[in-house]
Amino acid sequence: MRFNPAFLDDLRSRLTLSDVVGRKVTWDRRKSAPARGDFWAPCPFHQEKTASFHVDDRKGFYHCFGCQAKGDLFRFVQETENIGFAEAVERLAAEAGLALPEEARDPAAAAARDRRSRLYDVMEEAVRAFGRGFRGAEGAGARAYADRRGLSAETLKRFELGYAPASRGFLAGYFRERGELEEAVAAGLLIAPEGGGAPYDRFRDRLMFPIRDPQGRCIAFGGRSLSADAQAKYLNSPETELFSKGRVLYNHGPARSAAGRLGGLIVAEGYMDVIALAAAGFEHALAPLGTAITEEQLALLWRVTDEPVIALDGDKAGLRAAHRLIDLALPKLAPGRSLRFCLMPEGQDPDDLIRAGGPEAMEEALAAALPLVELLWRREVAAGPLDTPERRAGFDKRLRAALERIPDTGLRGHYAADFRDRRQALFAPPPRPGRPGPSAGGGGARGWSGGRKAGGKWRGSGPGRGFARPPEGPRPETMRAAEALRGRAAAAQAVRAREATILLIAWANPAAAAEIVPDLEELALTTPDLAALLDPLLQRVLAAEDTADHAAPPPDEDAEPTPGPARWGDDPPPAELLRLPVAAAHPLARPGAPMEAVRAELAHLLRRHRALESLEAGEAEARREVAARRLDALEGFDPAGEESWLSDTARAALEAEDAAFTAPRRSVFAEHERALHATGERADGEEDEPPALPAPTRGKG
Repeated sequence: MRFNPAFLDDLRSRLTLSDVVGRKVTWDRRKSAPARGDFWAPCPFHQEKTASFHVDDRKGFYHCFGCQAKGDLFRFVQETENIGFAEAVERLAAEAGLALPEEARDPAAAAARDRRSRLYDVMEEAVRAFGRGFRGAEGAGARAYADRRGLSAETLKRFELGYAPASRGFLAGYFRERGELEEAVAAGLLIAPEGGGAPYDRFRDRLMFPIRDPQGRCIAFGGRSLSADAQAKYLNSPETELFSKGRVLYNHGPARSAAGRLGGLIVAEGYMDVIALAAAGFEHALAPLGTAITEEQLALLWRVTDEPVIALDGDKAGLRAAHRLIDLALPKLAPGRSLRFCLMPEGQDPDDLIRAGGPEAMEEALAAALPLVELLWRREVAAGPLDTPERRAGFDKRLRAALERIPDTGLRGHYAADFRDRRQALFAPPPRPGRPGPSAGGGGARGWSGGRKAGGKWRGSGPGRGFARPPEGPRPETMRAAEALRGRAAAAQAVRAREATILLIAWANPAAAAEIVPDLEELALTTPDLAALLDPLLQRVLAAEDTADHAAPPPDEDAEPTPGPARWGDDPPPAELLRLPVAAAHPLARPGAPMEAVRAELAHLLRRHRALESLEAGEAEARREVAARRLDALEGFDPAGEESWLSDTARAALEAEDAAFTAPRRSVFAEHERALHATGERADGEEDEPPALPAPTRGKG
């Protein structure tokens, strides 16, 4: 069964190879570059663990460097589904919503393929004719307009701008001479009067913008009127066999190619914005064709990048367009796939901004682009006053309606959490004198979950429910969590100081440390940068042991030590050790310290380090057990569900169990720490036994 090439090209343009292949493979995220249409995965045609299967969306081909399988999307469907070419085409056409051409069932329909080919030729002839019109005498006004807009000769050539003279017969006469009047009418270049008569030009006295498909073929035109009394400022080609306005983007092909190099896409409102952006270096700019973005165009954008930036004019019309796009996008959002909105200054579009402030001004505007959730929140807040319970209830209802339109459960939960924080900050009362207000980020507002049952005091807008005063400061659990984090940070710093003290004393007195080399070799250091110093220290100690018989006379042990870094002379220790004041201030952390005192202190510090290390391991195990019990208690937890928040009783029970596991260990730890400080020097060979940890009382999980 034979399919015409134009139909197959149309089918390829509607489907992305990576989308078709992605149903059968798992992409290697580290190796793939989606913005460039470059994907890697383990090959679906042979067993392998490495990603040697390559898909190039821009070329439309795949290739495996392992088994040498290669082809296009039709071949891939044939090979993976074990079907013939005709059935593969039929399946893909059904997926793309494209009807099979009659030619596939009737060879006589080959004439349609030839007709489509002639239409492409006619469109290219029109590009050349409009170019001649721009350069000719009649195009003086168009050239003056281009000069006023700052369009360089290079830009004019790159975008193939032309001019349609005011004559009704400029193109009509040209195609009449070529015998292509019928094709010119079918391509939308000429208008055939309904009552009969000679066709005449559709575009008159307009600056012409060729519109090309992603394959680079001219399929339509946009015309900007140069006459002040024209009924329409911009006029596009009508719907034709080649052109469907809602499925096409201006500058699509070049922007898609540049997106892999520059990152992402910039979506402007019109032709001149795209041209100005591209001329300023933003080659990844494109635009819809004078209308609001459609579902098909949004899908085309997301095929190229996960988060296109929508650059809108800084006026009310631009903001309304952004709001319409938000409503269109919400049901199609997915993890990692969204939109950002770059709002121009009041009264400016991207072209105005670049001419006023240069590319740098546009860069700053793009860097300040707002995420979709921010613009959605601003819209709902600005929809009306929120000064009564009824108005606030309406506000909450609008937020819940927006949440319900997001299909992905996880993403919907993140939006709900973001709304909770923003709502807390919006409705928080001013702080009372001498009392802290809500945290800057609006944290602690855990009670609102899109109007559903929550653990806080506000329970939505149902009968008998209202707004309780939000908490005026951080919640107790938030304060406890912050305190726990600070405690762990302090504990980590104490471990680092302890390890650095051992290393610094041994580094300063390698001869004295030579007798405890086995203990140093078994020293377990938890701080990575200090652990890297252990091998150099051991080499230093062993070298000192080898040269002990030839060492210089020992220094005077009664002499006052030289203060500061100068005491190290030409042999300073690593900087990591000197950065810790606790370690550097130790009285034995200096060259020439009494050898017996150094040996006794190092033995004591090593025993203490082992004992505390055992205690810390026990406390960590206790935390893990508590965490496991928390996970059991939170099984099935859904932040957007009807029963999402733990009751106060359940939370108190978990906190009590946490204390039961960890408090005895902390008290024993503290007692042992005090005992170690009070003991002083130990006799050689004495060992400290880690204290026994009390067994926690285990309740029901």
